[in-house]
Amino acid sequence: MTLDETDIRLLSALQKNAHLTAQDLGALLNLSASQAGRRRQRLEAEGYIQGYTARLDPARLGLQVQGFIQVQLGTHGSDPAASFARLVETRREITSAWTMTGEADYLLRVYCADLSALNRLIHEVLLSHPAVARVQSQIVMDHLKRDAPLPT
Repeated sequence: MTLDETDIRLLSALQKNAHLTAQDLGALLNLSASQAGRRRQRLEAEGYIQGYTARLDPARLGLQVQGFIQVQLGTHGSDPAASFARLVETRREITSAWTMTGEADYLLRVYCADLSALNRLIHEVLLSHPAVARVQSQIVMDHLKRDAPLPT
């Protein structure tokens, strides 16, 4: 499916404010509310829109430390990778995880209540996993740019 200019404008508007109603979208796109609603439904059904979430303030939730952790496995293969992926899925502190090229196999984004909690996550959870050989962590000092909308 190819996106037309109206689809792109609709996606851009929803990335800025997912609460827009069909009426709001119609006004922005110069469409009727029903046309805008049908377009949004089609983009959802085709997988362009994967869901809607609320962006929460970590500090207000008591999550004072944000960090990135690079993980290097000592053994590679499908079993160690699957075992590590299962571990990542079970840990609420790990909010994002990517497999990487280069020296690190994984990059994890974590939020913890404090440095002690980050230390426990690294030493008691990650380094205790049998496939993990090395971790390197970076603590976020300041967040200059929030996760921005995708370029459309």
